[in-house]
Amino acid sequence: MPAYVIADVQVKNASGYESYRPLAAASIARFGGRFIVRGGKTELLEGAPEPERIVVIEFPDADTARRWYHSDEYQQALKIRQANSTGRLILVEGA
Repeated sequence: MPAYVIADVQVKNASGYESYRPLAAASIARFGGRFIVRGGKTELLEGAPEPERIVVIEFPDADTARRWYHSDEYQQALKIRQANSTGRLILVEGA
């Protein structure tokens, strides 16, 4: 069953964040992941706060998504993301 990592990110330092993007993308590809949504325009229909940047990544399954997140490659990129943004990542299984 596919699994999705949903990121809700608030970029605090755009120039610092730029170096995160290619590292993260390469690590995602190595684990068979693909971007479904990558920072497109959002429209808040309900609730708060207004999202700034939403990313949705599809993986073959939840175990692969977890292996990606904990991989050395992504942990290297994660340090850059956390230094230049705030937010949260959610793993959800889907059909």
